[in-house]
Amino acid sequence: MARIAGVDLPRRKHVLYALPYLYGIGATTAREIVVKANISPTKRVDELTDTELKAIREILDADYKVEGDLRREVQMNIKRLMDLGCYRGLRHRKGLPVRGQRTHTNARTRKGPRKRIVRK
Repeated sequence: MARIAGVDLPRRKHVLYALPYLYGIGATTAREIVVKANISPTKRVDELTDTELKAIREILDADYKVEGDLRREVQMNIKRLMDLGCYRGLRHRKGLPVRGQRTHTNARTRKGPRKRIVRK
């Protein structure tokens, strides 16, 4: 079983498609990692040797922030904005869209389900 950065990678998938299961790794970054580690992108995770897994771990440790460290950094950035009281921080605090989207209609993901108006 391939366990990298505290995450079990799916065994039967190609390395190129299994690496994005790590938080902070997308398709492009996964391709870069595979090239740096000199691993065939079509090789499956359960076919990887210990040395290849070690190479991937070392590349991730040296060049990329993933999983817990990255999540912590993102949360700290949001907390900093909220503490500053800037516009983006206020939007985070209120649970509204942060990047200028409209809220008259839409924005249901951020605002949650509609609040019903009770009539007498």
